[in-house]
Amino acid sequence: MTAQEVRLCGLLLQEHFGDVVEKVGTHLIRRGVLTLRALAHETKLPLDLVKKSLCVLMQHGMCAFGAGRRGPAGPVEYHIICEHILHMNRYPRYIYTAKSLYGDTGELIVEEILQRGQMTMSSTVKTVADRLTHNMPEGQSMDYSEVVSAFSRLVETHFLQRCPPMASAGSSIKPRWLNCIYSGQGKRRRSSEDGEAEQRATKKAKTDNSERGGEGIYWQVTFQRFHLHFRDQAIISAVSCKLDQTSSEIVRTMLRMSEVKMPAHAAFTQALSANEVMDRHAYFCLISVQLIMNWLTLDPPPEIFWLFGSRSARIFRLLLRKRHLEQKQVEDFAMVPAKDMLYTLLSENLVELQEIPKTPDYAPSRTFYLYTVNQLPTFRLLLQHCFKVHIGNLIERRLYETKENKLDSSENQVDETIFLLESYINSTQAPP
Repeated sequence: MTAQEVRLCGLLLQEHFGDVVEKVGTHLIRRGVLTLRALAHETKLPLDLVKKSLCVLMQHGMCAFGAGRRGPAGPVEYHIICEHILHMNRYPRYIYTAKSLYGDTGELIVEEILQRGQMTMSSTVKTVADRLTHNMPEGQSMDYSEVVSAFSRLVETHFLQRCPPMASAGSSIKPRWLNCIYSGQGKRRRSSEDGEAEQRATKKAKTDNSERGGEGIYWQVTFQRFHLHFRDQAIISAVSCKLDQTSSEIVRTMLRMSEVKMPAHAAFTQALSANEVMDRHAYFCLISVQLIMNWLTLDPPPEIFWLFGSRSARIFRLLLRKRHLEQKQVEDFAMVPAKDMLYTLLSENLVELQEIPKTPDYAPSRTFYLYTVNQLPTFRLLLQHCFKVHIGNLIERRLYETKENKLDSSENQVDETIFLLESYINSTQAPP
C-alpha cells in the first residue's frame, strides 16, 4: 500500500472507531501479519484493549485471522483488509443508493448493518421498525412485515449477503487423543437416562439458536454489488451522452435484467432476446461493458481541470483520444500554444514522452517525440492525489475543527459559570 492509503485508512479508523482501534489497525497495516502477543507488545497497549480492537475490526470485516507459520498448532496471526477500510468512505453513498431503490426502510436497514458490521435478520427488523415507529405520530406503529419485505428484496438483489460461517478454533486442530483406542465397556446407561440426555441437548440447541437470533444467520452488506450498481449507472450515463435517451433506457433495461446473473468482471452481459427487452423479433443482443467503459476513460478526470485549467484538460482529452501526437500536432488540434502546458503535465507524470528514432544513432533531428497518456499509472496517480487532498486533508481538517470547537464551547461554559457565580455573589453582598 502507498503512504496515502495508509494515512487515509488510519483517519477513517480514527473517525469511526476511535484512537485505540486506529493505532491497532494502522500498526497491522504497516507490519502486515502479527500475532496477538506481538501486536500488544509493539503497540504498548493492554492486551484487553487489543482484543477488543481486533473484535471490532473483525465484526466489520476489516480484519481476518488464520493459522500462522507454525501451522494449526501455532499462534493465530491477524492481518488487515485495507479495501474494506477504504469502503467506509462510501458509506453515505451506499445508504443513499438503498434509499433511492427501496425507500426509507431500505435506507435504515443498510445503515444499521453498516454501523454494526453484521446483524441477524430478526434484530435488524426489530431495530428498524422501532426507529420508524419512533418517527411516526402517536398511536401508529410500523408493521414488521414491511421491514421484512424490504430486507428480503435487498437479499434477492444481492445487496445483502450471508456472512461466511466462522471456523471454530477447535475444528482446525485435531487433538492427538482422538487417535487413541480405549478398551472396556464401562457403565451402561439406562434408557431413561439416554432420553433425558437427548432432551437436554435438544433444549440447549434451541436455546442457543434463539439467543443467536435467526438461527445464527448473520447478514452483511455486499460492497461489490453496490459497486456494480455504480458502474451500471455510469454506463447508462455514458450511453445517454454518446447516443440518446432511448438508447440509455434500453441499456438500463438490459442491465437490470442481467444484473444478478452477470459475473462481476464480465466484459459482456448475458445474451438477452429482443422479445424480453422490447417485444420484437427473437434475435439476441448483449452489451459490451468493456467498450462503454472505454468511452468513459476518453474524458479527462475533473482533477485535471481543477489543477491545471481548461486548456490543459483539453490537451489531456486530445491525447486520450488520439493516443500519440507531436507537439505541433497537439497545437494544431487544440488550437492553443501547448509547450508550457505539455511540460507541466510531463513534470507531474500525467503524460509520457516517447522517442521514435528514424536512424539507429538517435539523433534529435531524426527522432519523433510523441506525447501520450498511459492510463493505468496516470489514474493511479490521480487516485493517490484524491486520497491525499480531497479525502485525507478534509478529514484531518474536520477533526481539527471539531476539537477546537469543543475547547471553545467548554471555555464559554466556564466563562458563563464564572459570570453567574460572580453575579450571585454580588447580589447577596449588596446592601438591602
